[in-house]
Amino acid sequence: MPLSPRAVRVGDQLRVEITEILARDVHDPGIGFLTITRVKVTPDLQQAKVYYTTLGDAKARTDTGKALGRATPFLRRQVARRMNFKRVPELQFFYDESIEQHDRIERILQEIQAERAEAPQPNEPTTGDDGSDH
Repeated sequence: MPLSPRAVRVGDQLRVEITEILARDVHDPGIGFLTITRVKVTPDLQQAKVYYTTLGDAKARTDTGKALGRATPFLRRQVARRMNFKRVPELQFFYDESIEQHDRIERILQEIQAERAEAPQPNEPTTGDDGSDH
């Protein structure tokens, strides 16, 4: 089901507000370096899926997820104060796998390009010792 323009606007607004709240008001060391990549809001504006990325390994990712779980009630209250909603959406946080997948695809494409650059091209004309084509 395609998202309504209003749901998209609310998601964008939530992304900006949550990012700002996390940067200025949340002091949990478990959160670490975090980027909110997108927020998808249901058409009825009752739930918001907040996607994030973080630096570090799997343990850092787990710690960040737990810290975001602890901070969710605070974040909702802060969003309610900052935004003029009748009802603030329930916030659910999800690690954004798409960034890692994009990086993996990019590395594979670079490897393919490097292999092609090293391999001789079958359509290239061969030259003799005197520099002329045969």
